[in-house]
Amino acid sequence: MGPGQDDRATAPSGTGSPMSFEAAAEHLLATEPRFALGEATVRGQRYKVFRNTPFHLRDLLRDSAAAFDGHDLLVYEQERWDHRAFSAEVCALADALQRELGVRPGERVALAMRNYPELPILILAVAAVGAVAVPMNAWWGEQELAFAVEDCGARLLFADRARRELARGFAGRLGVTVVAVRDAVAEPGDQHYTALRQSGDGAGWPDIAIDTDDDAVVLYSSGSTGHPKGVQLTHRGMISAVYSQAMVHAMAGLMNPPAAPVTRRPSALIVTPLFHVTALNASFLQGLVAGATMTLMYKWDPDQAVRLIEREQVTRFVGVPTQSAELLAAARRQGASLSSLAYIGAGGAKRPAAQVGELARAFPDANVGTGWGMTETNALGIVLSGPDYLAHPDAAGRLNPPLQEMRVVDEHGEPLPPGQVGELAVRSAANMRGYLNQPDATAETLRDGWLLTGDLVRVEEDGLVYIVDRRKSIILRGGENVSCLEVEGALHHHPAVAEAGVFPVPDERLGEAVGAAIYPHAGATVDVAELTAFLGERLARFKIPDHIWVLTGPLPRGATDKIDRRALRAACLEDGRSAVLHAKE
Repeated sequence: MGPGQDDRATAPSGTGSPMSFEAAAEHLLATEPRFALGEATVRGQRYKVFRNTPFHLRDLLRDSAAAFDGHDLLVYEQERWDHRAFSAEVCALADALQRELGVRPGERVALAMRNYPELPILILAVAAVGAVAVPMNAWWGEQELAFAVEDCGARLLFADRARRELARGFAGRLGVTVVAVRDAVAEPGDQHYTALRQSGDGAGWPDIAIDTDDDAVVLYSSGSTGHPKGVQLTHRGMISAVYSQAMVHAMAGLMNPPAAPVTRRPSALIVTPLFHVTALNASFLQGLVAGATMTLMYKWDPDQAVRLIEREQVTRFVGVPTQSAELLAAARRQGASLSSLAYIGAGGAKRPAAQVGELARAFPDANVGTGWGMTETNALGIVLSGPDYLAHPDAAGRLNPPLQEMRVVDEHGEPLPPGQVGELAVRSAANMRGYLNQPDATAETLRDGWLLTGDLVRVEEDGLVYIVDRRKSIILRGGENVSCLEVEGALHHHPAVAEAGVFPVPDERLGEAVGAAIYPHAGATVDVAELTAFLGERLARFKIPDHIWVLTGPLPRGATDKIDRRALRAACLEDGRSAVLHAKE
């Protein structure tokens, strides 16, 4: 979305016919000052960069507030913030962070809550004083939350009620001060967000120097090693990704121009968690650039989403493919046309090919799109929408211009020609700085400025990218990364389990579900309900297997004696007789 426009931005004067992907990019680079290109050296590498974008998140918000003063920015249930009120809240919190809590530049501040308005306010307030916001996954259990708080070294934890309860087990041990948010009760030793905000001065912006290549946010992403990894995202990286995505949405209006000029102000419904890069970067921060009104959902509810889209005249909807399907079903139940929608996007999982045409038929005035990105790339990656997507529903898309480079490499890192399957590597100033406290993992993933994604792809001569498989042991369950090794580790703690193998199971609603095969110790039996309760004490709910197979013999292994995950998965799916442990969500 560009400033003041939605995704159906009209083509420039005198260009009534659709443009190609390449022509639209060239037109915007030649005519839009905000997309003007330059070069910069970042961590020893030379990259293409935007010359005219803000240098850090504080300036991004300040520019948005000046450009769109008087317009609503954030809506949550019956609460509304215009740009002036939102900015004043951020400034007040930033002032209180410094004066009351002593937050200093570079310090990491943990934020653990669901999609409350306080979460984006705090992310921007922390970043505004040169500190680093660390939003935590609200689906985590106590052990995962404690690990991340200790790993990032936070001495402050802002938490809603449920996360405050989890923090009881570790806050004292780690010397963490808890700031209660919303429905959380401030216990002895705690502070409360409301009192903190009232103590702050919201009249002016913080006067603290921030380097564009300083860390702004750390987001935790489940990795193949079991423990979540803290992905260090800089101000430059986040802003580079947001403006690259804004350019693609402006391109969409040139590639698929509407029948009549669009005058409606942009409006987005944020349905995925703001502790994920899709909601934070591709929805919220991009909404700031666009001057959009953003309606925040505490949790996903398709019927409520339909009502909010109708009430707020939402133009942009982005969620995992499951949410697109559930939105369509809810709209049909309620007899709602959702005619305000200009864009229906998906990320976090591959959208079933049949869903692409179904959405296009149900919402003929909307561009249906998809995107691939990673936390490590600030959600920047590959995009596809409109007629191009309808013609190639199995494709992941085309490389997001103009900052990125892409290549497909073999196991030795050597580039492969078009059409051959290899690992996708991407290079841009939007890539992460590294993994927090994990230099070896950083060195393995970032090589000479190239980020190895772990995704096996095929790129055709026309530039379309098709994702074939994943090299890493990760299950993508409804947009959430689940580490196979982490789930296997939890299963191995059960006294009845001798061997365990975890793998993805195709799922119509979630894209992938978590499957597990176990081989019990001799003489041991496995009780499904008891095993579920056991895992619930060690894993977040979305990581607990949806299907489990109890084998009568050892798990298949390869020549190196490692579990042959592919052979195990194939045998279990062919057998089909899994126990469905429980219905989640």
